[in-house]
Amino acid sequence: MDSDAFRRTYRAINERYCAFEKGILTNQCSCSEAEKFCIAEREGVHCGSDEAQETCVALLDLLRRQARFALKTSEQQRTLPYAKAMRLQIGGLRGIAVALDPEAPAPAEIADVRELLLAAIARFGALEHLPFPQIMQQIAAYRARRRRRGSDAPK
Repeated sequence: MDSDAFRRTYRAINERYCAFEKGILTNQCSCSEAEKFCIAEREGVHCGSDEAQETCVALLDLLRRQARFALKTSEQQRTLPYAKAMRLQIGGLRGIAVALDPEAPAPAEIADVRELLLAAIARFGALEHLPFPQIMQQIAAYRARRRRRGSDAPK
């Protein structure tokens, strides 16, 4: 399946996309609202709730505005490169986890995005009141996992 056909099919099937799809597909986070699906040997993630999707999209928008300096991006830049999108998603979630429990180390994997965001809203009152300086530290510190060389790869 060519890329254009895949994108058309993906949009037709996945009307309520998961804002944290990249993180979920790389097994760095999970979500109780996420539902995986396959199209021509490729995976996608669908969100099971309009409210959950709105919360996640709003969070990523806030994080992106707050993290422009850390990500070295401008306001005009529409889409982020993959590595920067991962820093924003996973680093942002880790930062929220640390803000909720400052005594614990940043988690390697986020068990449930929805649960984490609901806990953050309950604790801080609204997404806009999150401690962004603390969260930015985790976004700046996040490094993608290194690819492992396969046993059949040339050495």
